[in-house]
Amino acid sequence: MKLSKRGEYALRALIDLGIAQEVGRPLLRLPEIAAKEQLPQKFLEQIVQLLRDAGFVVSERGRFGGYRLARPAGKIFVGEVVRLVDGPLAPIGCVSQTAYEKCSCPDETHCGLRMLMLDVRNAIASILDRYTLADVVEVTLRKMRRNGVPLPFATPPHHLRLNGSHVGNNGATLHRLQPTEGLINNLLGDYAI
Repeated sequence: MKLSKRGEYALRALIDLGIAQEVGRPLLRLPEIAAKEQLPQKFLEQIVQLLRDAGFVVSERGRFGGYRLARPAGKIFVGEVVRLVDGPLAPIGCVSQTAYEKCSCPDETHCGLRMLMLDVRNAIASILDRYTLADVVEVTLRKMRRNGVPLPFATPPHHLRLNGSHVGNNGATLHRLQPTEGLINNLLGDYAI
């Protein structure tokens, strides 16, 4: 499974809406999200329309209108969003739980490749279906606060500079991610898959 650009942008937009909600901004306009995430606005509009049609976001019209989450972030599972935008999680059709397709293998029951890909599908699903948008927002905000990065969409910006590290154009400290910087490790501490 490879997350498409549509899937990535959908999740980034939902995370931004969750962050905005946490910092007291009930609504965000698409140009704000597009600017923060450096995304093409027209493409983002198509993605947000899909999210709206599926009941993940709602829009409010008017001068002070915008988008917000349609339900609590704790009720939006990452796996739901990925399946909506990118389809089944399974790397091959014969192990899909939502879009099964008979494989070309002559003995599907004893196919080693199918058994391996079922384990891959189950590992991906167990992570994406375990974590909610609220989990991702919580870890994102915690890390931003720890690193002294200004919280996006906050007015006035909540900013604490903890050290003199180099900060990129979007306010994020520039460095490579370490294995211990994943969502699971940030939520559960020393945890091995």
